Amino acid sequence: MTYHAVGLMSGSSLDGLDIAFVRLHKEGGGWRYEWIATECIPYPANWIDPLMEAKDLSVPDFLRLHTAYGHYTGRVVNAFLERHAEGLPIDFIASHGHTIFHDPASATTCQIGDGASIAAETGLPVISDLRNMDIALGGQGAPIVPLGEQLLFPEYDYWLNLGGIANITYQRDGAWTAFDICACNQVLNALAAEAGLEYDAGGTIADSGTTDRQLLAALNQVEYFGRPLPKSLDNAFSQKAILPLIQATALSLQDKMRTAVEHIADQLAPALSHNTASSRILVTGGGALNTFLISRLNAVCKAKNISLVVPDDQTVQYKEALIMALLGALRWQGKPTVLHTVTGARESSIGGALWLGHKKG
Repeated sequence: MTYHAVGLMSGSSLDGLDIAFVRLHKEGGGWRYEWIATECIPYPANWIDPLMEAKDLSVPDFLRLHTAYGHYTGRVVNAFLERHAEGLPIDFIASHGHTIFHDPASATTCQIGDGASIAAETGLPVISDLRNMDIALGGQGAPIVPLGEQLLFPEYDYWLNLGGIANITYQRDGAWTAFDICACNQVLNALAAEAGLEYDAGGTIADSGTTDRQLLAALNQVEYFGRPLPKSLDNAFSQKAILPLIQATALSLQDKMRTAVEHIADQLAPALSHNTASSRILVTGGGALNTFLISRLNAVCKAKNISLVVPDDQTVQYKEALIMALLGALRWQGKPTVLHTVTGARESSIGGALWLGHKKG
């Protein structure tokens, strides 16, 4: 069975809308994928502030943003397909949306980007709200990618994503475990902005700094890091818990950045205690392109006899959009998309609302 699917992902770093147009093959019990086209469409300036400030809007304004962002997403996808579809069929779009609010303790999560609006713009079936069923069943609703990692990249023992938030997946005692480790690019990019930069290219700023042990200890003592699994982070975590500690110091930008990198490495280390002698870790997300950050994480991995693998740039940047497409295929088939052993839900679930769309005319 083959699907031509579009996966959409908008990460917490707000660098843009990741689009992956892929061919998915189901063969027996396994899945294969082929890239057809990928792009990251940067957000126009007039979208950055609304997405950043959405959680503080009134209910009417929030709902208007939800539908407007859905229509915007649909138009972006239409333009993308005009450039890349080349007459190929598209079976469905699977959209993660952009996370605005995530509070599993109240069984509430919200990823804006109204699926009906995307379907209306594109005329294609759209699968959205991929986290909601798991949340309703008492789960964390995150991380959402572990099943896709297991099915598409089975040759690895750990899967680490270095996005706005760093998260990890691994198998322990026959069960799949995954959780958000710490804020990652959210913090590094916020610090880079102090120098007028979008990000610290290659980690050169951090590499020129010195670790401040007092700040590092304060960061590592933040309450979240001592919580038991399962657990996940809201996008506001870095603004509420991490950046205030960093900005309260009189350190240079270089030292702040270096200390933030060491904090990420320190938080990764405890998650790597379940390896075998031949363990391999796949590292993707924008942070995988930060060579200094990777060097520090590689040191942690080597100490635990784990081989760190950074794949090709396409996989680094679009793995999560690819997995959204796969979750859409599983939803289309009526198969589980979220593992309860990962999220702590009462049971594994079939997540995603389906909007069938219509032929425009």
